[in-house]
Amino acid sequence: MAVADAPMIVATPPRRRSARRMRTLRKFALGVAGVVGFLVTWQLLPTLGLVDPRYFPSATTTLAALGQELRDLEFWRNVWRTMTAWGIGLAIATVLATVLGTVIGLVPFLRRATHTTVEFLRPIPSVALIPLAILMFGLRIEAALVIIVYASFWQVFIQVLYGVADVDTVARDTARSFGLSRGSRIVNLVFPTALPYLMTGLRLAAAVALILAITAEMFIGNPGLGREIVFAQSAGNWPTVYALVIVTGILGLLINLVFRAIERRSLAWHQSVRGEEVL
Repeated sequence: MAVADAPMIVATPPRRRSARRMRTLRKFALGVAGVVGFLVTWQLLPTLGLVDPRYFPSATTTLAALGQELRDLEFWRNVWRTMTAWGIGLAIATVLATVLGTVIGLVPFLRRATHTTVEFLRPIPSVALIPLAILMFGLRIEAALVIIVYASFWQVFIQVLYGVADVDTVARDTARSFGLSRGSRIVNLVFPTALPYLMTGLRLAAAVALILAITAEMFIGNPGLGREIVFAQSAGNWPTVYALVIVTGILGLLINLVFRAIERRSLAWHQSVRGEEVL
């Protein structure tokens, strides 16, 4: 009697699971040790008089100021304002960059025609656009979005452009020979090839968007964490300044972790993610 082949399920050996768990614990322990070492060094610098404690408060003083901020409702409103500008700017930049990058990448003539323009515009610092943004929109969130979108756009656009161009020539010719439509080729060939590039660009753009959101608040003056940092600095409240800087660092870390998790989940099929588990 013929028996149908059943899919073979390979369980992860206990030794391999144990080794992976040990690597995770070791990595976590090293991370905790690094944070503790940083805090101890920070505490000792002003305590020993190596730096002026008026302008560089100790870690305990700064963390106490951070605790006060966490109990203030206005602090959470400012976090929301900053993250709102970040999210809107990143979404606009991602959509524009993905559409334009795909269209230009698929048309060789457009790639050649826009190459010089792209290489000219891409290195322009976003902060250089602040006077123009204020002139156009005043001291509003729209002015901040101009520089957030501009900086984030190039991170995604360049990655999508390279991703679309990385489609294997043999695979493209094979798809044409089988009579696949342009839409089908984009969905089944171009998109899977460009997706790893897109996710990398999106992760980079998310970090850049946060930096520019806070920078815009500091220089343009729209409400958010950046403006609060400037207000605290003007008042000479240095513990609050450093406490808010810590908050921006935590936000950046959380954004990076979230987008790394999204990247790993969306690319679970890709060799770059599965490579650690494939023998």
